[in-house]
Amino acid sequence: MSHTAVDLARLSAMDARDAMRLLQGVRAAALAGTRPPARPRPEIAESWRRMLAGGVHPDRDARARVLSAAETEERRHLSPLRQVLPVLREGLLPSLDGALHIMVVADPDGRLLWREGAPPILRKADRLGFSVGADWGEAVVGTNGVGTALVARRPVQVFSAEHFVSSHHEWTCTGAPVHDPRDGSLLGVVDVSGPLATMHPATPAWVNAVAKLAERELRIRHLESLERLRAVSAPVLARLGGRALAVDAHGWTAAATGLAPADRVPLPKGFGPGRVWIHPLGECTAEPLPGGWLLRLDREQEPAGAGRVVLDVRRPRDWSATVCGAGGSWSQELSPRHAELLFLLAESPRGRSAAELAEELFGDPTRTVTVRAELSRVRRTLAGVLAHRPYRFADDVEVEVLRPADPLTLLPHSTAPSVIRARLGRPGAGVVP
Repeated sequence: MSHTAVDLARLSAMDARDAMRLLQGVRAAALAGTRPPARPRPEIAESWRRMLAGGVHPDRDARARVLSAAETEERRHLSPLRQVLPVLREGLLPSLDGALHIMVVADPDGRLLWREGAPPILRKADRLGFSVGADWGEAVVGTNGVGTALVARRPVQVFSAEHFVSSHHEWTCTGAPVHDPRDGSLLGVVDVSGPLATMHPATPAWVNAVAKLAERELRIRHLESLERLRAVSAPVLARLGGRALAVDAHGWTAAATGLAPADRVPLPKGFGPGRVWIHPLGECTAEPLPGGWLLRLDREQEPAGAGRVVLDVRRPRDWSATVCGAGGSWSQELSPRHAELLFLLAESPRGRSAAELAEELFGDPTRTVTVRAELSRVRRTLAGVLAHRPYRFADDVEVEVLRPADPLTLLPHSTAPSVIRARLGRPGAGVVP
């Protein structure tokens, strides 16, 4: 094969052992810093860079402490994914026994909480340490369908020697992240794994479709909870004069009186009862309601403008924007896409058009509808901070970007060219070709 990128469709058409030997050659060249027989897929190359920079041993099967039964049960109880296990089982399990796969559900830390499937494959997985309670975060066990999907925040298939650690080369695994529709936070990963010969290029689309069904179920449950909050708050709001709204614990509006309700208001960290400043509402009095909060705006006031924004992208999975102004400060957690967009705008003070942002994000300047929709959501949250025509931070807003100490961990899910350039501005040793 010429020095072209590895392609899953081509690999699946090859004999499994031949495909494994090819990928072992690619991996060996990456470790040695020599020219490989084919280029690794971009998401695999990015993961290998992280493994080399993080000191993961390519031939040592490192395993972290397995959770006790009590610890596992506690995590299961706290995980919102327990609510959608029936959806995951219905979408995946009927096809697993014949295909000799297993289904695994992991939390955001990469801890395996549930595992089901063909008994022979479960026994093989046990020998690999792929068992309930185990830590399959990428930094612990290398490139894999659970840990790498958590970092990349998108579906990832890892075939044979694309696994960084050699003891995993007899396996293929496909993971897809599941996000909380209320705030975009990462809830975990659903993964389908099996022996080498079970790899199929359609598996990522299948697993991701089931993950999206799980997110849809969570969204339905959220809407039902807002209906319950609306029913509880309606008589309270009817008795109040002035302006007030009822929101759930994530800031989603259930009902309002005296003002046009926003879909969601950003609740500050450490939010609790009493006086609180909420952008863009201003000073509010917060009172608890069953399933949420009552926010009362006691007097007419002009929302204070923002003077400074701190974009914090130091951590691999958690990003935030902190807005500081005369009325106080507040922080908003960011979804992966919104973190990308704000980083791109911070890198270009003069602004970018929707087409330019689409080119940067997707390599396709025609995808302006998606960009405009996402920026509309950001601007609803960051009112007074962002301007448009072109899209940019407002002229009177000072912007500071807090970057990770290791550039390779900058927004690791992102494939945007500007982010990749920033990430590789100070490449470490052993970078994958």
